Amino acid sequence: MFYWFLKWIAIGPVLRLVFRPVVEGADNVPDTGPAILASNHLSYADWLFMPLTLNRRVTFVAKAEYFTTPGIKGWFQRKFFSGAGQVPIDRTSGSTAEGALSSAKTLLADGELFGIYPEGTRSHDGRLYRGRTGVARLALETGVPVIPVAVVGTDVVAPPGKKFGQWTRPHVRFGKPLDFSRYEGLEGDRFILRSVTDEIMYALMRLSDQEYVDMYAPQAKELAKAEKAEKPEAPDPVDPEPGPAGEQRKAS
Repeated sequence: MFYWFLKWIAIGPVLRLVFRPVVEGADNVPDTGPAILASNHLSYADWLFMPLTLNRRVTFVAKAEYFTTPGIKGWFQRKFFSGAGQVPIDRTSGSTAEGALSSAKTLLADGELFGIYPEGTRSHDGRLYRGRTGVARLALETGVPVIPVAVVGTDVVAPPGKKFGQWTRPHVRFGKPLDFSRYEGLEGDRFILRSVTDEIMYALMRLSDQEYVDMYAPQAKELAKAEKAEKPEAPDPVDPEPGPAGEQRKAS
């Protein structure tokens, strides 16, 4: 009930009125039955705008910090995300990741839509990064189609590292469903998992028009930080040479 309250009464109408998001290809999402919505990830606002364009409920995985933060803020945060139907995932723990995949399988078995960000985290520079193979495992183990989704413009509305940015109309593009039934029974083959994941990321690149980087997003972010730290500071302007030449330049 809390999910529908947020979508149709509390938050959804405001977002529709203010930002007027544009949706393309929504008919690629089935009216009933399970599907995996694999999306690019530019901003924390992605999980607000994408479900807003559909009449069906979408459940996402959310980082575990949203559910484990202590204090009053943590309590409200935990209640909000759990009430909105989000599933916690600890990106540093294999066992917790398995739990999230198990929850996703249950939702899909019940005929629900499950949203996932194959990159695993937000892009820090607007480029599309290498996908994690969890989405491929989920697709092969459940036999459910994967619908690529590109959300464009949310990094302008809510840029990384900031709560608010500038106004723009976000675009949500749903691609054609991807069927991986040809790989049935091969979910334990890591080369197949990588191939399936790369096919999903290629579809996202085509939909979003983002530049693709064959590197995991956290790795690229750390590399960018290191390069910034090593970059020498610009030297101070050189004072005019002393003596007549310097005096002549000052006079001119």
